[in-house]
Amino acid sequence: MQINVAQLLKAPIGTTRDHKMSEIIDINGDGNSHPVQGKVSLLRTHRGILARGALKTEITLACSRCLTSFSFPLLLNVEEEYIPSIDVMSGIPLPPPEEPDIFTIDENHVLDLSEAIRQYALLDTPMKPLCRKNCAGLCPDCGHNLNLGPCDCPEHKADPRWSELTKLLKK
Repeated sequence: MQINVAQLLKAPIGTTRDHKMSEIIDINGDGNSHPVQGKVSLLRTHRGILARGALKTEITLACSRCLTSFSFPLLLNVEEEYIPSIDVMSGIPLPPPEEPDIFTIDENHVLDLSEAIRQYALLDTPMKPLCRKNCAGLCPDCGHNLNLGPCDCPEHKADPRWSELTKLLKK
């Protein structure tokens, strides 16, 4: 999502602008775009623009137990400060910010939220996604999806070294 903030950069500190967002963004970087919707508030700060937003999207993930694809909803609370790279009044390039990974406003005074949204979505994506809490996974012998029912494999015999632990399960 790109927003021209030239007028907001000319405004006094504390000025805000609200924007409704309904964009399609490639969150995973895999070429699959996902709709992102919500509201973003831009606040003029002494250094630049503070972008705050509550956004909703859904991404497609593979279950870490049964490997089926499923849709996972994400609620993103984005809050990032953007620093201008060009002075809005004179057009003179400004020195780059000292912080290494800070977002900047480009030379046309356009603030691009796409990378921040992508980063927040990746941070909110679970490391081991599950299609549901009680996912049964795959049979270790034949690979049958146990969510669809039991397979025809004979019952596994437990390793005798774990026999003491199976007594705990019976209690």
